[in-house]
Amino acid sequence: MKILGMLYGMAIGDALGMPSELWSRRKVKDYFGEITEFLDGPKENDVACNFTKGQFTDDTSQALLILDALKETKFVPKEEIIANKLLEWANRTKAFDNNILGPSSKAALFAIKSGENKKLITDKALTNGASMRIAPIGALFHPKQKQDLAEYVYHVSKVTHSSDVAVGGAAMIAYAVSAAIFDKPWDEIINGSIDIYHVAKQRGAETFTASMPERLRLAVHFADSHKGNQEAFCQRIYDVIGCGTTTSESVPAAIAIAYYARNVKDCALLCANIGGDTDTIGAMATAICGAKEGFEKINRHWVEMINSENDINLTYYAKLLRANKFYAKGE
Repeated sequence: MKILGMLYGMAIGDALGMPSELWSRRKVKDYFGEITEFLDGPKENDVACNFTKGQFTDDTSQALLILDALKETKFVPKEEIIANKLLEWANRTKAFDNNILGPSSKAALFAIKSGENKKLITDKALTNGASMRIAPIGALFHPKQKQDLAEYVYHVSKVTHSSDVAVGGAAMIAYAVSAAIFDKPWDEIINGSIDIYHVAKQRGAETFTASMPERLRLAVHFADSHKGNQEAFCQRIYDVIGCGTTTSESVPAAIAIAYYARNVKDCALLCANIGGDTDTIGAMATAICGAKEGFEKINRHWVEMINSENDINLTYYAKLLRANKFYAKGE
């Protein structure tokens, strides 16, 4: 039930963070006061205005589309199949016109659609499109399989994101999910996420950015030094680590928030209220907490909202992941 917990955590964090997506922390506070439940996307938010309460966004949608693509190829990643699935979804949802796609994914998919060389885009992609949709891949691997996981993350991600930063950040999220499913201690989740970054980044095209391992270490320090003071912790993450759309901000922020919250409810609400890329940080962080906590402990009202407001069967995807895992023994 930990894999199912991860999937619902991802969807819940995404949907709760949707209304405040890409608004500043001040604006989130001024408009909502505090988000405590699923809400419609405000008409004033041109990114969230087309969503209603309980609906998840492109983060969860793309994560599940990738699983659909992998099923077709018996879980051997095929770039063309993944690209076709993403393009079909983008065309069906009018994602190119409705401001649904992130900038790197939008540009890469448009290049594929136009028959252009997408590597000119994907090799420089520093945004979090690969990380936001990678959580389910962590369920396929044992946390000891760092090399295998890093390689798999690269092949799944490179359709839109092939930079060292994007691949490294996605591997950090996938590893954290894997370790959480196997109920590893939080310190091991953090240290393993840092370790796999150095393994995974070697597979991507070289770019430059602030160090994600160092940002994560600092973010964990903030979590430890602000125990019992959520407001102070979140403000430090927002001000110093950053909650923007770049991988180097949102990935260490998400892992640190999961480390601080340690359960789905608190994690999803912290992410929804923190400001910035709230739905993506929520999807990543709360997937980790869902994997650690397990499905049984997730608020049943929230589960029912995800089920009723999204045309999807997450139990089906949990069974699919369990049936195709790359380690010998299950959870």
